[in-house]
Amino acid sequence: MYKIFFFLFLPFFLFSVELKIASYNVENLFDMHLDGTEYERYIPNQDNWTASILTQKLTNISEVICDIDADIIGLQEIENANALRLLQQSLQEYGCSYPYAKISKKSNSAIQVALLSKIHIQMSQDIVVSPLWGIRNILEVKLIVDSHPLYIYVNHWSSKRSPESKRMLSAVALKKRVLELPKGSAYILLGDFNSDYNEYVKMKPKHNDTHGKTAINHLLKSIKKEKLLRVSDLEPNSYQHYNLWLEYAIYRRWSYNFYGKKEGLDAFLLPYTLFDGKGVDYINGSFSVLKKSYLFHKKGYIYRWVYKKKRHRGEGYSDHLPVFAKFSTEAYRGSNSAIKYGTILTLHQKSISLPLLLQRVKVILTEKKRVIIKDKLQTMLIYGINQPLELGKQYDILVFKRKLYKGVYEIIDFRVEKRYDGI
Repeated sequence: MYKIFFFLFLPFFLFSVELKIASYNVENLFDMHLDGTEYERYIPNQDNWTASILTQKLTNISEVICDIDADIIGLQEIENANALRLLQQSLQEYGCSYPYAKISKKSNSAIQVALLSKIHIQMSQDIVVSPLWGIRNILEVKLIVDSHPLYIYVNHWSSKRSPESKRMLSAVALKKRVLELPKGSAYILLGDFNSDYNEYVKMKPKHNDTHGKTAINHLLKSIKKEKLLRVSDLEPNSYQHYNLWLEYAIYRRWSYNFYGKKEGLDAFLLPYTLFDGKGVDYINGSFSVLKKSYLFHKKGYIYRWVYKKKRHRGEGYSDHLPVFAKFSTEAYRGSNSAIKYGTILTLHQKSISLPLLLQRVKVILTEKKRVIIKDKLQTMLIYGINQPLELGKQYDILVFKRKLYKGVYEIIDFRVEKRYDGI
């Protein structure tokens, strides 16, 4: 059950409730019943998809979920209610019980989204996105946390192989439902969005059938004027969202690695109401990715479920890593987000306050993951690039994070505020 913390302030007690919430794409959990909608490699008793192999897959998934130790976990790629029930049984045997469960119910869909919880689920329903195959329903779940309603939306958007317009359909349906909630509602958008946190920068031209607009950035409003929103940018009573990947350094923002292409497809997006000091709030800095060593192959890549030469090998986990975050009925404690002006020399000092705005810095070197910038007196390396910076151009750069590497500070999170060529 979720944690309750007591604080003594004479002559009375105050207490807060803390929740850990996670999301995990388990990579195709199918049961042994032939329904006719299975993927070809999961037809019972073919390709070594047997009862004993299913038991091993359930055990492996249970190991991961128990290691996460979340109070609530949204799941993707669960075949049906029976597969979810088998997972509940496996988890109980493994030592981490989830007595409450809900799953979406789109007919003729090979896989569904689901949610497991250690606390009572008050209500759930499907948000129907489209009858088209490959476009899954979104699961809405309502819980009560210390008398405060909390809505959770479990998503699994269309594959990145499909055009952006399909993911747009999911974003439109999700937005419509969220805007129907009572004013000031606390809600969490989580799941496998099959979109990176900065998809508007990275979207491939062949999938750009939406005139450059993206579902996760433009329709879920995680950007404004082509800039990713930070907590301090969120406005009361607005449909805007902060993507928790922005808490990580740029080079660490991934939960999925496809042949070296690392992306944060699994995400949490939060509205202003999760930072307003009322009801349930986000715990600052608590977002994380589970990166236990057993989730990686000895060669370094994610140790996904192994299907080789048309046979399930009974080993591996998933092609996604789980993500999680913590929430509390104690008010959000954010850092001072007032923007200061400074120079690169300021950033090289031991004690500084961020964010800090660098004005008219020039790019003097560009590489794959690094650039070097220069002002009138100093240079500095930016490690991890999530937007193009052109050689020779001047920019105003807002710096959010830096790190000390081999005795020298480097910028590891930033946002371009202005480019000095009319753009």
